[in-house]
Amino acid sequence: MKKRLAAVGLCLLSSSVLAQDCPSVLKFVKRKLNSQETVNLCQAYQGKTLLVVNTASYCGYTPQFEGLEAMYEKYRDHGLVILGFPSHDFNQEADNEEKTAQLCELTYGVKFPMFEPTHVRGDDADPLYQMLKRATGEAPGWNFNKYLIDSSGNILEHYPASVTPTDPALVKRVETLLDS
Repeated sequence: MKKRLAAVGLCLLSSSVLAQDCPSVLKFVKRKLNSQETVNLCQAYQGKTLLVVNTASYCGYTPQFEGLEAMYEKYRDHGLVILGFPSHDFNQEADNEEKTAQLCELTYGVKFPMFEPTHVRGDDADPLYQMLKRATGEAPGWNFNKYLIDSSGNILEHYPASVTPTDPALVKRVETLLDS
């Protein structure tokens, strides 16, 4: 019995140490798009290079989904994860999650993680996006803003919507992070 209690205590201690070691930017639980399933960002993505993107289904930049998916496919085995957060803050998102999910999956073949609709600016901004803004000084000015986070959880840079996933400077920066 003592051994079992010691093992349980060790497991609890280990998970609390892991939680303390988790970078602040990952200390969130988010619901997957069009699902009841949630994801603990720390458990799922700690140690990965992240590109966080606010998306929209009916925007001139919506075709960036193709480039984001291509980037994810090319670099995911090297430690890159793209996290998509649909937002209606710019009045260009579908009115229900099922439509958003269908557009992402059927039209653009999106396989990178997509999460529940999220407020990304203003007083109602999600705490994750508040943190991203504090770290970079930039709130999303439109759909498809990108935030680059290194594998240690440091929020490095903000890229506006006009910077596409194929932009040479963005690609080079991602590659540099994945090589280090």
